[in-house]
Amino acid sequence: MHTEAKAYGWSEESETALLAKLKSDLKQAMRDHDDLRKNTIRQIISEFPKLTVPITLESGKKSTRLKTGEEITNDDILGIISGLVKSEKTTLELQGKASSPYLEVLHTYLPQPAGAEEIEAWIAANIDFSQFKTPLQAMGPIMKHFGKKADGNLVKQLLAQKAA
Repeated sequence: MHTEAKAYGWSEESETALLAKLKSDLKQAMRDHDDLRKNTIRQIISEFPKLTVPITLESGKKSTRLKTGEEITNDDILGIISGLVKSEKTTLELQGKASSPYLEVLHTYLPQPAGAEEIEAWIAANIDFSQFKTPLQAMGPIMKHFGKKADGNLVKQLLAQKAA
């Protein structure tokens, strides 16, 4: 049984939670002897101890505990993956490289970023610039709508063009 590469990865449209998809992809990668994907998914999962919930102990001290599998949200995992992508890009920059197989695998689990056209269309339909002193002040509502899907630098560029 040969699995297509498309079987790996995740999108927001899929019904599956990202955590469940990572676990199933890890099993599949092990079956396929795909070391790159297996190691990448293990790297993502190894970051989970960073996901904590604040608690107050009986003594009144503030502390944290690890999130359980049920408490880990898609946004938590996307935050971890985004952090890994950012550090990999920094490493590649220092090495003078554009991309790496590791980075490509990480991108398969991130939502497709919103393109300039999509952002401009949403701005045209939803933002009234008369409410703001400068177009850049509209950045907040735009980023709130798009969340991690929009690149802040791209939004800033688009707003700067409106200001000009």
